[in-house]
Amino acid sequence: MSNMHRIHWFDQQIREGKYPNSRLLAEEFEISTRQAQRDIEYMEISLRAPLNYVAKKRGYCYEDKTYLLPLLYMTEEEKRVLNYLAHRYRSYDYENSSSVRRVAHLLGRFTDEQQLESTRLPVFSVSPQVLRFFELLTHAVRDSLIVQILYRGEEGEIFIIGCPLQLLSKYSADYVRINCIEQHTDVELRLDRIKHLKVTEEKVEMITPSHLYGNVDALRTRSKPFQAQMVFRQPIVCNTWYGYPAHEIENRTYRIDFYEVELFMQDLMIHMTEWQELSSPKWLRTKLRSRCESIVEQLDLTNAHSTDTLKE
Repeated sequence: MSNMHRIHWFDQQIREGKYPNSRLLAEEFEISTRQAQRDIEYMEISLRAPLNYVAKKRGYCYEDKTYLLPLLYMTEEEKRVLNYLAHRYRSYDYENSSSVRRVAHLLGRFTDEQQLESTRLPVFSVSPQVLRFFELLTHAVRDSLIVQILYRGEEGEIFIIGCPLQLLSKYSADYVRINCIEQHTDVELRLDRIKHLKVTEEKVEMITPSHLYGNVDALRTRSKPFQAQMVFRQPIVCNTWYGYPAHEIENRTYRIDFYEVELFMQDLMIHMTEWQELSSPKWLRTKLRSRCESIVEQLDLTNAHSTDTLKE
């Protein structure tokens, strides 16, 4: 609504005890007094604001000081959630599906002005991580960008490089159909089983859809995982550490299985406060140390540049 910024200003003036009127509103926003009066009437009639004109002050106040303006605009976060729900409702194909799709249309327009009182709607839980993956994949599908995915399959982790083709919802779960570059095949991945997702800047000009694997584990390119021996500060619960299988060797010492080196290194750095020692393999320790040294060097260069800028 184009008048919302004016209404919020008027509301704030009332709360500050300044007794605003149509003349002050018109002067503040360089509009006609008639338009300003329409805004005030809109507040009173449509927004049910308990406005009271005080002749002595020549302005308005609230009869009920507990009144709050309804939320007439949405944050970006709320829009993202509604966009996700609209996607889920569009894919719904069960009871009352036609009514549900109408709701999807309304959600897609980011409005809640109409409600279906007689229709029982399905309820979907929204995981923040799934919502984040949904947004990233939507961007990748739109721009035909290649993604890198660490996926938790039935038989362990799988690293997949490909271009997402379509987002799907079925069996009360979200999926992405992705064309795998190395295997020249299409697979469907559940969003809640994606452990890591990176959208690259590399673009695919043309994708030829191919055979859809029934079992994503058939994509595994490495039959045996890498193994890291680590000492943790606290015992690991449920024999898994952020999705990586963890096998206890002795007190707080575990063997961690992983397939994708780069993503595992990222987790080591992100959760470095949780582990005490990376005992093996040696090549992983060397690689991690080199990465940390590169970061320190970059920080030193940044600090030096900032110091030189201040001197200038």
